[in-house]
Amino acid sequence: MAGFGQAELEALHARLETPMFNVLFRRLWDAEEARDLVQETFVRLWAMRRRIVVATVEPLAYRIALNLARSHLRKRRIRRMLALDRIAAKLRDPRDPERELDAAGRSAAVREAVAALPDDVRDVVLLTTFTALGYDGVGAALGIPSGTVGSRRNRALRLLRERLGEEIDERAR
Repeated sequence: MAGFGQAELEALHARLETPMFNVLFRRLWDAEEARDLVQETFVRLWAMRRRIVVATVEPLAYRIALNLARSHLRKRRIRRMLALDRIAAKLRDPRDPERELDAAGRSAAVREAVAALPDDVRDVVLLTTFTALGYDGVGAALGIPSGTVGSRRNRALRLLRERLGEEIDERAR
């Protein structure tokens, strides 16, 4: 059945909002930007609702979200090159120094390790870890065979283990 209505979109949003946020947050490392891109994903799905096949909407939603994140990261790099981020940082309220140090200490190594992954394996590990999509769904979202999803996930976990020097829970999914 092609197309879907408001009720189907709302149900899809309720089901995917948190896992999609988790994926986008780990691509962007900014909660506000991740929330914005989740909403933008659903705005785009609504705009194309008449052409959507309900059976494949979930992988499509993740594909849109990841494409938006890639585009957003490109724009962010350009802004940094132009030093606009430094100006914006000066306008923000200062954070609690203890909280800042604690959060940085716990997450800096993981962020660096995830950011250092090649895009193709990073997307696979994020989608297999933070969504309910199986390998077939992840493959559909990324336009790759499901067998490639498994091999890229294994590669990502190996690279993370090497980078972090600790055991990554293989069962995390």
